[in-house]
Amino acid sequence: MCRVLGVSRSGYYAWQNRGPSKRAQKDAMLTEKIREIHDRSRGTYGSPRVHAALRDKGIRIGKKRVARLMKEAGLRGVSRRKRPSTTIREEGARPAPDLVERDFSAEEPDQLWVADITYVPTNAGYLYLSVVLDAFSRRVVGWAMASRMRTELVLKALDMAAQQRDPEGTVHHSDQGSQYTAVGFGQRCEDAGVRPSMGSVGDCYDNALCESFFATLECELIEQETFADRSEARRSIFRFIEGWYNPDRLHSTIGYLSPVDYEDEYHSHHHSQSEEPHSPVAA
Repeated sequence: MCRVLGVSRSGYYAWQNRGPSKRAQKDAMLTEKIREIHDRSRGTYGSPRVHAALRDKGIRIGKKRVARLMKEAGLRGVSRRKRPSTTIREEGARPAPDLVERDFSAEEPDQLWVADITYVPTNAGYLYLSVVLDAFSRRVVGWAMASRMRTELVLKALDMAAQQRDPEGTVHHSDQGSQYTAVGFGQRCEDAGVRPSMGSVGDCYDNALCESFFATLECELIEQETFADRSEARRSIFRFIEGWYNPDRLHSTIGYLSPVDYEDEYHSHHHSQSEEPHSPVAA
């Protein structure tokens, strides 16, 4: 065989006794790191977010290499599916004006909140989830869950957001569902110092930021688990929002940081700027 292949016997035995190459050893180490990050993400991260998480750990590696190692290890992210609408408009209701017009950009926290309702299937019936997100950081600043989709559900989510964030002139954008057009909700917005805003009817793009969060929730949690009852779903959603999404999940739109880290970086930067000494004024 050595003669046929044109190699020496000593070369063959040297190859046979040689250990894995440095690159193979490096690939094995990187695969373990990738597997840890993938497991930490509940099996949801694809190669772009895994690459960003490795970069945050100080590990320099190319995106294509991450994708290759994930494929060889049988690791893959999850993909989103379109979510059915839960918007039910009340006849004769007077919606608030659209103060956003599909521009979900925000230059600072509590400038713009977006809100919506979704449902979570369980073996004991639906659990309804109402959330309020800060458009600046994608952070869930208010949430509430109930077995029925009533105005009290969105009021609780708004109350939580207002208590945690102390808004002043914050725009609260939602769809024209009956819960948001209710008189009680409008009064609560006024009491909290929040300016209500509503998109048009039947257009998911008018509340795309909240739709994006629910798509993430669906593909990263709801499709991965089966809930025996509403209590089990409540616990899982709480862990997802407060134990994973807000403090740890990386977002490509905010530089592959988590919502909490993005806000911390913003406050740290502005705090350091406020402490800079002013230039002396010439006499």
